[in-house]
Amino acid sequence: MMPTLPSAPPQLVLRDIHMPPSPPWWPPAPGWWLLAALLLVLLGLGVLFGLRRRRRRRACQRVLAEVSALDARHADDEALARGLHQLLRRSARRYDATAVQKRGDAWRQTLARVKVKASTVDVLMLLEQRMYQPMGTFDRATALAATREWLSAAWRRQPRKQEAPEHA
Repeated sequence: MMPTLPSAPPQLVLRDIHMPPSPPWWPPAPGWWLLAALLLVLLGLGVLFGLRRRRRRRACQRVLAEVSALDARHADDEALARGLHQLLRRSARRYDATAVQKRGDAWRQTLARVKVKASTVDVLMLLEQRMYQPMGTFDRATALAATREWLSAAWRRQPRKQEAPEHA
């Protein structure tokens, strides 16, 4: 047998470099999961605060509508003063649970918890006097405007925790 000569190596065919396939879009990287979770939490908080604000705004609109109803219902100044005073006391319970029992300086301090002008508080203090002194001076338009201003400011913001009324 004859020795065989080594044959020439076969011709190698080289191909160009191929890039690996791009990574799939799913599942996202952990950073994207964190970003999505953060966005969901922020969206939830936004909805929660929006609903609370909307509820307060509607409550404020109802109270202001009650002021208008009192104005339309009572032609007598004494009855109007009594109605406005009762409405103020009910609304002041948001800030002080004992607001319905306060008189004089204590009532003035309760009214002053809401950030309004001092002249507004002075006009509101005249409501109590007007209920018991029918012959006193009473400016109906000023009393209505002061009541609306105080109620708007009182319902616009949420009372602080220490101011919130205690529920029995």
